[in-house]
Amino acid sequence: MNLRDLKYLLALADHKHFGRAAAACFVSQPTLSTQIRKLEEELGVSLVERAPRKVMLTPAGRDAAERARRIVAEVEQMKEGARRSQDPEAGAVRLGMFPTLGPYLLPHVIPGIRERFPKLELLLVEEKSDVLLARLQEGKLDAALLALPVQDDQLHCEFLFDEPFVLAVPGGHPLALRDSLGLGELSQHKLLLLEDGHCLREQAMEVCRLSGANEKSEFRATSLETLRQMVAANVGMTLLPMLAVKPPVAQSQNIHLLSFSDSHPSRRIAMLWRRSSAMGGFLLELSRLFSELPAELFSLAPGSEPAQARKSGDKPVTLQIH
Repeated sequence: MNLRDLKYLLALADHKHFGRAAAACFVSQPTLSTQIRKLEEELGVSLVERAPRKVMLTPAGRDAAERARRIVAEVEQMKEGARRSQDPEAGAVRLGMFPTLGPYLLPHVIPGIRERFPKLELLLVEEKSDVLLARLQEGKLDAALLALPVQDDQLHCEFLFDEPFVLAVPGGHPLALRDSLGLGELSQHKLLLLEDGHCLREQAMEVCRLSGANEKSEFRATSLETLRQMVAANVGMTLLPMLAVKPPVAQSQNIHLLSFSDSHPSRRIAMLWRRSSAMGGFLLELSRLFSELPAELFSLAPGSEPAQARKSGDKPVTLQIH
């Protein structure tokens, strides 16, 4: 048994197809099939159920694949640790972010990262939160930015910032005459939300629960930008995370933004990585670049209450959405 054979097994577990697994490993299909059979002979069990058009792992195969994934991840960590010991600020970092955060946060942090770590290769992966968490646990990502809470004792969690929500209404809506509203006033309205699977949907649903608002269930958006366009088209109102309304994001026509006057619904953003990671020290330093953002990015107007609450850590005035 060698590391190469374990990688073949993992490719087969991921692709469920000998041909695609072989292509992912840059070998021929007969080569991969032969090595899998040798691995089965060595272990004395069948790892794969072979069918003409479908491949499934046996229970023993699934167990072997889980163990192989941990072994391969540890070996990669060993290699990365050796590289980092030679030059801690060089090499590649595979960083995950979810779609309603990445496009709006990165313009504010990438220049600082490039200046601080000029030799760093930052490989960004954008996926839904559950996918990012799985890839992080499997060693396919070095770190990920996720909304808290995340329950996993094997992961280190470094809190970055609270991101407030604002209410976006069409320009002709009666609320467009105001700059703020109380959270309870949402009980009179229905909100446009994202489809299932987006963490922003779960966060918005929690705001609905706390405020007594309802969902405009006849429409569910596939992206935050679709939500924005639906508001501009006078279809309804929605909640937007603060960074999604800040430059360099272009100001949307026919959309008015309101802050919350009595409580400030927000989501808590953190960077997470495996506690066993050889990159822990470096990732901690990298995380500080994501947390050192100007306070004005977290309020509709510089010096307003949400930004002051975030900067001072005055938690009682912030309604954090889990």
